[in-house]
Amino acid sequence: MTAHDLPEEENLLTHTVTDEEIGRRLDLLAADVFSLTRSEAARHITEGNLTVNGEERQKRYAARAGDTLLFAPPPPLPSDVLPEDIPLDIVYEDDDLLVINKASGMVVHPAPGNPNGTLVNALLYHCGDSLSGIGGTVRPGIVHRIDKDTSGLLVVAKNDDSHRALSAQLEGHHIRREYRALVTGGFGEDEGTVDAPIGRHPVDRKRMAIVPAGEGRAREAVTHYRVLERFGQISYLSLELETGRTHQIRVHMSSRGHALLGDTLYGGGRTTFEKRHPSLFDGQCLHATSLTFTHPRTEETVTFHSPLPENFEKALHLLREEVN
Repeated sequence: MTAHDLPEEENLLTHTVTDEEIGRRLDLLAADVFSLTRSEAARHITEGNLTVNGEERQKRYAARAGDTLLFAPPPPLPSDVLPEDIPLDIVYEDDDLLVINKASGMVVHPAPGNPNGTLVNALLYHCGDSLSGIGGTVRPGIVHRIDKDTSGLLVVAKNDDSHRALSAQLEGHHIRREYRALVTGGFGEDEGTVDAPIGRHPVDRKRMAIVPAGEGRAREAVTHYRVLERFGQISYLSLELETGRTHQIRVHMSSRGHALLGDTLYGGGRTTFEKRHPSLFDGQCLHATSLTFTHPRTEETVTFHSPLPENFEKALHLLREEVN
């Protein structure tokens, strides 16, 4: 494909390489930018659907300053992902989008080890064909994700126009996402910011890690936090994502010595409180409590809230009792 063969503008997604992304492999960068798996990104590069400045490149191409990625998603193929009648906690729904309150333990989209029982399976049953195709057949409608054992709010696109608009807001840091968490350790300050690049752990592929800026796998990551309550060596936080990297809150908090309660991947061992109340911590104690964005059709600012899950509320109640 050459610059003269560019797809129709309405079908084209674009991304200009930032300073932090210079040197990243094309398939890895495109996977992050356009919410694809690495294999999907590689396939689109091979098939000519994903180009750089209108020119075809190899998947190992290293991104350069000023490059513009151009992605023309092909019509979605019939999906092997089957609809499943799984109850959904729908906070809001219209013709363009849904806001879902995801339960802890639910995987967002099918992957090895989790081929079914996911949010996508449930959405296919609920929405039928009314989901955007930009995420491909495995991730229809999925604009952003939250971890399996994290609960709370996420927005799902029901058509491609909504998906493009919401993805642009996400990339431009215009979607406000507030989380609540219980973490280990006390804080001397009431609020702060962790600004540290995140990339895939060099040894353990299941983990993410803080990596030096400038390395190929490093991606900018910024988390703002505020202490809501202190319980000795356990703190209750409000956290706001400026960026949305995989495991971002968990990695950033752990890197500062404040691992999330219940987080076996990034934690340093269970606290005395967790050992006393093990039934409350089936996964990390993290909840996406608030979501604010501009509605892609009405252009109004909308905000949605989700109450804390029962186990989170009970943990807070017990901590307050113990302190008092």
